[in-house]
Amino acid sequence: MKIHSLHRVKPHTKVRLSQYPADDTGIYKASKEADAQLEDNRQRLDTLQELFAASAQHALLIVLQGMDTGGKDGTIRHIFTGVNPQGCQITQFKVPTPLELRHDFLWRAHAAVPAKGVIGIFNRSHYEDVLVVRVHKKISDKQAHRRMDEIVAWEEMLAANGVAILKFFLHISHEEQTRRLTERLADPNKHWKISESDFAERKFWPDYQRAYEDVLARTSRKHAPWFIVPSNHKWYRNAAISEILLQTLVGLKMKFPQPTFDLKKLVLD
Repeated sequence: MKIHSLHRVKPHTKVRLSQYPADDTGIYKASKEADAQLEDNRQRLDTLQELFAASAQHALLIVLQGMDTGGKDGTIRHIFTGVNPQGCQITQFKVPTPLELRHDFLWRAHAAVPAKGVIGIFNRSHYEDVLVVRVHKKISDKQAHRRMDEIVAWEEMLAANGVAILKFFLHISHEEQTRRLTERLADPNKHWKISESDFAERKFWPDYQRAYEDVLARTSRKHAPWFIVPSNHKWYRNAAISEILLQTLVGLKMKFPQPTFDLKKLVLD
């Protein structure tokens, strides 16, 4: 896929997240500029989604990963506002169920891959099985690397079968996560979003950063690229991701299917 983005991770390159400013705002100097671009992109995405569903030649799989409070839910809410919900499916990946644990780690992900004509969004994803379990020493580095090789091969198979894959790492700083958690604690209406794990996992921040760096370096490919999206500013995150989605759909060069019968023979009584 030919996608022009400064945030794209080139295959087989080392990644150091400290070298990627989480508060970058790209070409935008203010949120008003980004919000205007986002609104324009949303309208175009709505039009392209109809064409995408009608042509049904491709599926689109969007992977959202990031630290807690990174903005996965907000990304979905802001970018896909106005898009026909019949053409989207969202899958959340939480702690595996007993049934899922009895299968290979990609089993539950494969079952959630969108059909052609559908936009599928993974809120967290199969990458949890090379991140959380690795950080908590439930699998070794060797096992994690083997799983990453299996993921690359699996995503390559999906791409060969018409699934366009976009993977976004929502990059926030430790200070920004602190600010967002503090805001949630101060707002009773946000208390439902707080979990003890959010605070427990903060202790492993450096370990997660290293694990993500390894994932981003090892699994970004031409057929399934990773994008490290600066996400301290939500308005920039939304504009940047919507632009990449727009480029992807335009690049598919879709056409509406032709009728299978002669429309001239139709008569309205």
